[in-house]
Amino acid sequence: MARAFLVVMDSLGIGAAPDAGAYFNGDLPDTGANTLGHIAAACAAGQAEEGRSGPLRLPHLDALGLGAALRLASGARGEGLDADPEGLWGVAEEVSRGKDTPSGHWELAGLPVPFDWEYFPKTKPCFPDDVVAEVKRLAGVEGILGNEHASGTEIIARLGEAHQRTGWPICYTSIDSVFQIAAHEETFGLERLLKLCEGLAPMLHARRVGRVIARPFVGGPGDYRRTVNRHDYALAPPGPTLLDLVQGAGRQTYTIGKIRDIFAGRGVGHAVTGADADLMGHLAEHVAGAEEGSLTFANFVEFDSLYGHRRDVSGYARHLEWFDAALGPILKGLRPDDLMILTADHGNDPTWPGTDHTRERVPVVAKGPYSGQIGIRAFADVGASVAAHLGIGFDGPGQSFLTGNDVGL
Repeated sequence: MARAFLVVMDSLGIGAAPDAGAYFNGDLPDTGANTLGHIAAACAAGQAEEGRSGPLRLPHLDALGLGAALRLASGARGEGLDADPEGLWGVAEEVSRGKDTPSGHWELAGLPVPFDWEYFPKTKPCFPDDVVAEVKRLAGVEGILGNEHASGTEIIARLGEAHQRTGWPICYTSIDSVFQIAAHEETFGLERLLKLCEGLAPMLHARRVGRVIARPFVGGPGDYRRTVNRHDYALAPPGPTLLDLVQGAGRQTYTIGKIRDIFAGRGVGHAVTGADADLMGHLAEHVAGAEEGSLTFANFVEFDSLYGHRRDVSGYARHLEWFDAALGPILKGLRPDDLMILTADHGNDPTWPGTDHTRERVPVVAKGPYSGQIGIRAFADVGASVAAHLGIGFDGPGQSFLTGNDVGL
């Protein structure tokens, strides 16, 4: 029985989406963003030399069609990405009104977001008084720090010492529909932070705030470091997703990375988390041993969290090259009737002003018993195609690009 592996390279956009003019970083629309294209151009120009050198080298992804997808999506040359595709390849566009993690993943799993998320204004303070009061009550403190839009690493560096001195949690948001709470694992306590976020989540989910995120860190002044113990308390999807459908058909579902959090645990059988290096090992294990008819859904977040938001071009390029090299043996381990689709959920162009996601098209490249160009498709077509490969069909949006037949999700 066929197996499927859906792998999200978090934030690997390949050129501005047609509606990018309605999405902004600061006052600048995302119309010129191109995460992969601009990284490749920077590498070729010798502008991404920290820890690596020369043109971007992604032989395995490029052989599947990554460079071809980049050219189709944006017309960008993609220096070093010029292989003739051997796999199934194309481009996907999002219809959900957002450029955030839940929107992208839900839609890839066949469920476009049917409502508008609640966002916090770019003011200081930015959170409503009743939300702040609830944080203080749940945490048992007299105040909070932050209460603003901020980069997570920057605000921890700036307010970490005050947090340790006062015991007040650091609360901040971004352009996404999120409420993030950073706290020191040792002086505040990891379990206390998780309990705080879990207790706050229902209040914010009722207002359609997508996620309450626990952001634990360690270290001291001048050397604060976020840990892998992040936990997202996400609003549950408002309808069935690919995970629900596969599980409902009596098949096993495995999630790798933050997928379990993104889907609020719905449809999730076995789940593993960790740093991207650990997750690659788990992906290899699943390719070797996942049961027949199963779905493995993986997210590799560090492209986004460590390099995109921090506008680190060299770091993003290094991580892409590491990912590609590690992926090679895994691709060789796939069985003849397995399907592995590699895609993304949004962009996060490290050359673009600001620190937020960018509204972009994303690549869809795959290895399996299919090949050729699929053109420019909808995000939901990815989930529909996985369902078709597994022999599961339901009514709803999404058309399989494997056979050309409608497969509802």
